[in-house]
Amino acid sequence: MDNNLSQKAISFALKGDWKSALETNKEILSGDPVNTDALNRMARAYAELGDLTNAKKAAEKAVKIDPYNSIAKKSLEKWKKLRKTQPTSSTPIDPKTFLEEPGKTKIISLVNLGDKNVIAQIDSGDEVKINMHGHRLSVCTTDGKYVGKLPDDISARIKQLCGHGNEYIAHIKSASEEVVRVFVRESRRSEKLKDIPSFSSDKVDYISFTPPELVHKKEDFDMGEVDADGND
Repeated sequence: MDNNLSQKAISFALKGDWKSALETNKEILSGDPVNTDALNRMARAYAELGDLTNAKKAAEKAVKIDPYNSIAKKSLEKWKKLRKTQPTSSTPIDPKTFLEEPGKTKIISLVNLGDKNVIAQIDSGDEVKINMHGHRLSVCTTDGKYVGKLPDDISARIKQLCGHGNEYIAHIKSASEEVVRVFVRESRRSEKLKDIPSFSSDKVDYISFTPPELVHKKEDFDMGEVDADGND
């Protein structure tokens, strides 16, 4: 029964139905008061509904039960930076958002992170925009608040591919005060680049101190054969 209720609570959260998610997690806790998973979900639901006071209480209870509960501790750290008047709600997460596709998706750690208060307001699944200007590509929230920048190597890669007609979308994969990771997906591939993957097939994050030769395969950069007209 608990497993069924847990799945219902998760399903409601994925759909963004936070009121139903809250009630379902309360039902779980009525029979199992020390269920830290339900407490974490309830805390998230309260936060999404704008009730930070009860969100913190639920997370604090989870930490009291399990002092090493990283989810509850990160939530409390995040909410500590928010003023009571600031929104915490996020858009529903499509289960397919983080579906990995070889050559088309990549998880990337941002550099030069923005204001901590901005980062405190973003959450996993939030859509972000990649702005193409300057030497590096910047990542901003949908309302224009700066989050961070993509490292030089991947910035150059995406700018080059976009110059040939590719398009990309990005979502927050995870966010903390120290590390923000984005999930970048190729949403459109130019016909002239049909045989050229956007990203290497290995599972290496693009990070600021990784030499390009370690994260790019030769075939990834084999665009020299494609001229401005798309001919070989």
